[in-house]
Amino acid sequence: MLRKIKILQAIRQGKVGGGETHVMDLVNELNKEEFESVILSFTDGPMVERLRADGFKVYVVQTEKPFNYKVWKLVKKIVEQEKINLIHAHGTRANSNTFSTAKSLDIPLIYTVHGWSFHPDQSLIVKIIRTLSERFLVKKADQTICVSESNLKEGLSRFPMANATVILNGINQQKFNPDQRFKDVKEELNIAADAILVGYIARITAQKEPLNFLRAIAQVPVHLNVKFMIVGDGELKAEMLELACSLNLNDRVVFQDFRSDIPEVLNALDIFCLPSLWEGLPIALLEAMAMRKAIVATEIDGIKDLIKAGENGLLIPISCPDKIAEAIILLIEDPELRRRLGEQAGLTIRDKFNVERMTRSVEEVYRKLVPLT
Repeated sequence: MLRKIKILQAIRQGKVGGGETHVMDLVNELNKEEFESVILSFTDGPMVERLRADGFKVYVVQTEKPFNYKVWKLVKKIVEQEKINLIHAHGTRANSNTFSTAKSLDIPLIYTVHGWSFHPDQSLIVKIIRTLSERFLVKKADQTICVSESNLKEGLSRFPMANATVILNGINQQKFNPDQRFKDVKEELNIAADAILVGYIARITAQKEPLNFLRAIAQVPVHLNVKFMIVGDGELKAEMLELACSLNLNDRVVFQDFRSDIPEVLNALDIFCLPSLWEGLPIALLEAMAMRKAIVATEIDGIKDLIKAGENGLLIPISCPDKIAEAIILLIEDPELRRRLGEQAGLTIRDKFNVERMTRSVEEVYRKLVPLT
């Protein structure tokens, strides 16, 4: 019998975001006769619990810092103990805390970029430092995988990427299938069945501009039959709750902490909004599109790889609450436009962004770096 390739799947945190969802989908879809995944998370959280429930061995090494040399010895111990053949680091923090082990043990290292750590809203000095860090990490990796063409182009514009490829994120289209029967989330939350429901499902962080989403809601006329649902946690959650109160939005907005039933939540929505400042290839947006939702999202790299304005969603400028409000109002008042955009969004995911295609492509990279003997 051929030996399995044993892979350490390293991810920055145990909370469930786009990169974490990607890892969960990937390890469950991999050919189990050929590949065995061990997961390393740098914080605890719902992802850790879910993967353990799925039968995976999961290690947690606590750090929220990149390049934290204090945890490298423990990472190396795990890799040696588990007899790992390949390290697959998902994101900057994971790569920066595993590359030393990979190099010292001469183990192949894959770096999947779920969005670069340098962002448009950073100061010049921070952007320079982050760019140099990413250049270093790409150089240390035996293979870099970008989840969107935009990510690859942006990286190439800043530093050499000799061993880089694009493997588009994929969605489990059996799980995110709008033709299934779902529980009634509107009824659960006491939202009228005929109300238009606009949803924001994301980490409550500066990247996702949650405060501007609330400012947009304040500009949507009260007389429209619409409710808003915000699902997620993060460092801006308390500030978001305070702003909702000061804008008198508490009767219009339903706040929910992290939920594991995202397909059910998406099924209840009519419109999905993602007003991010930057993205790689956002999993939350892929999931909403798979569920045939009308999309309002910012016109940025990563999202532009998915959404063609007026064809399968509406694109808006960053940091413009008034434009978010205008797009939402347009979709509330035009049910046929909502339906058409949602249908086209679903077709986009069906044709280009499925988890099986993504996983088979990743498997080919694994085989190239660790040939079976």
